[in-house]
Amino acid sequence: MSVSQRVASDDQLARLLQIGIVLEEVVEARTHRHYQQLDAELDEEVETLLADAAEESADHRERLESLVEGLGVDSVPFGEIESLVDARYGRTRPEDFDDVLYDQLCNEETAYKFYDDLIEAIEDSEATFSIDRGELLATLTTIRDEEAEGVREVTEVMERR
Repeated sequence: MSVSQRVASDDQLARLLQIGIVLEEVVEARTHRHYQQLDAELDEEVETLLADAAEESADHRERLESLVEGLGVDSVPFGEIESLVDARYGRTRPEDFDDVLYDQLCNEETAYKFYDDLIEAIEDSEATFSIDRGELLATLTTIRDEEAEGVREVTEVMERR
Protein backbone atom coordinates (compact mmCIF):
# COMPACT_ATOMS: atom_id res chain seq x y z
CA MET A 1 0.00 0.00 0.00
CA SER A 2 1.45 3.31 -1.04
CA VAL A 3 0.77 6.79 0.22
CA SER A 4 1.33 8.07 -3.29
CA GLN A 5 -2.14 6.98 -4.36
CA ARG A 6 -5.44 8.54 -3.36
CA VAL A 7 -7.06 7.26 -0.22
CA ALA A 8 -10.33 5.73 -1.38
CA SER A 9 -11.88 4.00 1.66
CA ASP A 10 -11.95 3.70 5.43
CA ASP A 11 -10.04 0.43 5.17
CA GLN A 12 -7.26 1.99 3.12
CA LEU A 13 -7.09 5.01 5.42
CA ALA A 14 -6.92 2.71 8.46
CA ARG A 15 -4.00 0.79 6.92
CA LEU A 16 -2.11 3.99 6.25
CA LEU A 17 -2.76 5.27 9.76
CA GLN A 18 -1.57 1.91 11.12
CA ILE A 19 1.62 2.33 9.11
CA GLY A 20 2.03 5.68 10.85
CA ILE A 21 1.55 3.98 14.23
CA VAL A 22 4.24 1.41 13.50
CA LEU A 23 6.53 4.11 12.09
CA GLU A 24 6.17 5.99 15.38
CA GLU A 25 6.91 2.77 17.30
CA VAL A 26 10.09 2.31 15.25
CA VAL A 27 11.21 5.87 16.00
CA GLU A 28 10.49 5.40 19.69
CA ALA A 29 12.33 2.07 19.81
CA ARG A 30 15.37 3.51 18.06
CA THR A 31 15.43 6.43 20.46
CA HIS A 32 15.35 4.08 23.45
CA ARG A 33 18.08 1.99 21.85
CA HIS A 34 20.30 5.06 21.66
CA TYR A 35 19.72 5.63 25.36
CA GLN A 36 20.75 2.10 26.19
CA GLN A 37 23.79 1.87 23.93
CA LEU A 38 25.19 5.36 24.19
CA ASP A 39 24.11 6.43 27.65
CA ALA A 40 27.63 7.37 28.79
CA GLU A 41 28.27 9.39 25.63
CA LEU A 42 25.07 11.43 25.61
CA ASP A 43 25.30 15.00 26.75
CA GLU A 44 22.33 16.76 28.31
CA GLU A 45 21.22 18.47 25.08
CA VAL A 46 21.14 15.21 23.10
CA GLU A 47 19.52 13.35 25.99
CA THR A 48 16.74 15.96 26.17
CA LEU A 49 16.28 15.81 22.40
CA LEU A 50 15.89 12.02 22.48
CA ALA A 51 13.54 12.12 25.47
CA ASP A 52 11.35 14.68 23.73
CA ALA A 53 11.34 12.62 20.52
CA ALA A 54 10.26 9.47 22.36
CA GLU A 55 7.49 11.33 24.17
CA GLU A 56 6.33 12.90 20.91
CA SER A 57 6.25 9.52 19.15
CA ALA A 58 4.13 8.05 21.94
CA ASP A 59 1.73 11.00 21.66
CA HIS A 60 1.53 10.62 17.88
CA ARG A 61 0.76 6.90 18.22
CA GLU A 62 -2.10 7.67 20.60
CA ARG A 63 -3.58 10.25 18.23
CA LEU A 64 -3.32 7.87 15.28
CA GLU A 65 -4.82 5.00 17.27
CA SER A 66 -7.75 7.24 18.14
CA LEU A 67 -8.32 7.99 14.45
CA VAL A 68 -8.20 4.28 13.57
CA GLU A 69 -10.69 3.48 16.33
CA GLY A 70 -13.01 6.15 14.93
CA LEU A 71 -13.01 4.39 11.57
CA GLY A 72 -14.40 1.19 13.08
CA VAL A 73 -12.59 -1.13 10.68
CA ASP A 74 -10.81 -4.40 11.33
CA SER A 75 -7.15 -3.97 12.13
CA VAL A 76 -4.47 -5.49 9.97
CA PRO A 77 -2.24 -7.82 11.99
CA PHE A 78 0.74 -5.99 13.49
CA GLY A 79 3.24 -8.25 11.71
CA GLU A 80 1.82 -7.36 8.30
CA ILE A 81 1.97 -3.62 8.97
CA GLU A 82 5.43 -3.97 10.49
CA SER A 83 6.70 -5.67 7.33
CA LEU A 84 5.22 -2.85 5.20
CA VAL A 85 6.95 -0.25 7.36
CA ASP A 86 10.21 -2.16 7.30
CA ALA A 87 10.11 -2.55 3.51
CA ARG A 88 9.33 1.10 2.85
CA TYR A 89 10.87 3.00 5.77
CA GLY A 90 13.21 0.58 7.53
CA ARG A 91 16.04 0.65 5.04
CA THR A 92 18.41 2.05 7.64
CA ARG A 93 19.29 0.83 11.09
CA PRO A 94 20.69 2.85 14.00
CA GLU A 95 24.11 1.32 13.46
CA ASP A 96 24.15 2.66 9.86
CA PHE A 97 24.85 6.11 11.27
CA ASP A 98 28.06 7.41 12.80
CA ASP A 99 26.14 9.59 15.18
CA VAL A 100 22.93 9.49 17.20
CA LEU A 101 21.90 12.82 15.74
CA TYR A 102 22.14 11.64 12.13
CA ASP A 103 19.91 8.69 12.95
CA GLN A 104 17.44 10.94 14.74
CA LEU A 105 17.42 13.33 11.79
CA CYS A 106 16.67 10.43 9.44
CA ASN A 107 13.82 9.31 11.72
CA GLU A 108 12.29 12.79 11.88
CA GLU A 109 12.59 13.36 8.13
CA THR A 110 11.08 9.96 7.33
CA ALA A 111 8.09 10.61 9.58
CA TYR A 112 7.63 14.12 8.19
CA LYS A 113 7.64 12.82 4.61
CA PHE A 114 5.17 10.03 5.46
CA TYR A 115 2.66 12.44 7.00
CA ASP A 116 3.13 15.00 4.24
CA ASP A 117 2.41 12.33 1.61
CA LEU A 118 -0.56 11.00 3.59
CA ILE A 119 -2.09 14.47 3.90
CA GLU A 120 -1.67 15.02 0.17
CA ALA A 121 -3.26 11.64 -0.63
CA ILE A 122 -6.26 12.43 1.59
CA GLU A 123 -6.63 15.92 0.13
CA ASP A 124 -6.55 14.45 -3.40
CA SER A 125 -9.23 11.93 -2.47
CA GLU A 126 -12.93 12.47 -2.96
CA ALA A 127 -13.82 9.61 -0.62
CA THR A 128 -16.08 10.08 2.36
CA PHE A 129 -14.66 8.66 5.56
CA SER A 130 -16.37 7.56 8.77
CA ILE A 131 -14.44 10.22 10.65
CA ASP A 132 -14.59 13.93 10.05
CA ARG A 133 -12.21 14.89 7.23
CA GLY A 134 -11.39 18.23 8.84
CA GLU A 135 -10.49 16.58 12.15
CA LEU A 136 -8.45 13.94 10.34
CA LEU A 137 -6.47 16.50 8.35
CA ALA A 138 -6.03 18.77 11.38
CA THR A 139 -4.60 15.89 13.43
CA LEU A 140 -2.27 14.77 10.66
CA THR A 141 -1.17 18.33 9.92
CA THR A 142 -0.33 18.89 13.58
CA ILE A 143 1.68 15.66 13.67
CA ARG A 144 3.47 16.57 10.41
CA ASP A 145 4.28 20.04 11.74
CA GLU A 146 5.66 18.53 14.94
CA GLU A 147 7.87 16.26 12.85
CA ALA A 148 9.08 19.29 10.88
CA GLU A 149 9.91 20.99 14.17
CA GLY A 150 11.84 17.87 15.18
CA VAL A 151 13.86 18.10 11.97
CA ARG A 152 14.65 21.74 12.77
CA GLU A 153 15.63 20.94 16.36
CA VAL A 154 17.98 18.12 15.38
CA THR A 155 19.51 20.24 12.63
CA GLU A 156 20.12 23.10 15.04
CA VAL A 157 21.84 20.80 17.53
CA MET A 158 23.97 19.36 14.73
CA GLU A 159 24.96 22.82 13.52
CA ARG A 160 26.14 23.79 17.01
CA ARG A 161 28.49 20.81 17.13
